[in-house]
Amino acid sequence: MSDPFLDDVEEVPPADEGGLDSILHHLMDVITTAKSMPLSSSVMVSREEVMGLVQSALDSLPEELRQARWLLREREEFMNEVRAQAERMVQRTEIVRQANAVAQRILDDANEEARTLRHQAEDFVDTKLAGMEIVLDRLTRTVQAGRAKLAAPLVAPAAEEAGAAAEEDGFFDQDQA
Repeated sequence: MSDPFLDDVEEVPPADEGGLDSILHHLMDVITTAKSMPLSSSVMVSREEVMGLVQSALDSLPEELRQARWLLREREEFMNEVRAQAERMVQRTEIVRQANAVAQRILDDANEEARTLRHQAEDFVDTKLAGMEIVLDRLTRTVQAGRAKLAAPLVAPAAEEAGAAAEEDGFFDQDQA
């Protein structure tokens, strides 16, 4: 005698052929295509077939979980490496930024000191040149006075006449005396 439940029983695929996903889809197909019980909303399914599918799913579950855990561990290791690399890049970027800021500050200080030294040097040179100008002006007047004295004997007869005229006016010129 044949069992009405076993007539439509399909062979359960091994767990490693399609994986957990295909086993669960096959189980859904068995349930959705099962014959309805008369005068009820219940369906008749083969206990052996459903139990075989559930057992296959359970058997394949640990392998799938191991693979998923392995993938999660690999992903976490990858993310840790990426985070570490990003942190190193940020640190390098921060170090470069700080180095640039220090270099700019040093350049600004050096430029300011150079401006100060340049102004001080200009002031010093200006002071020295002003002193030299005064000395040269005095020297020029002295030279002119000396030349004037040297030039005076050439015009001596005219100077004597001027001196005599000045004496008559009551004016005494010590240079002519």
